[in-house]
Amino acid sequence: MAKQIKYGLDARTSLIKGVDKLADTVKITLGPKGRNVVLDKGYGSP
Repeated sequence: MAKQIKYGLDARTSLIKGVDKLADTVKITLGPKGRNVVLDKGYGSP
């Protein structure tokens, strides 16, 4: 992914979108019946 520089409301919107994506991934790992999750980086070297 190319680097993107954002300011103002556009930056806040992008940040919230990323935080929500991470929170949705992590929330299923919490609690007594939590499941395992693997996060994958879709770019760069392995």
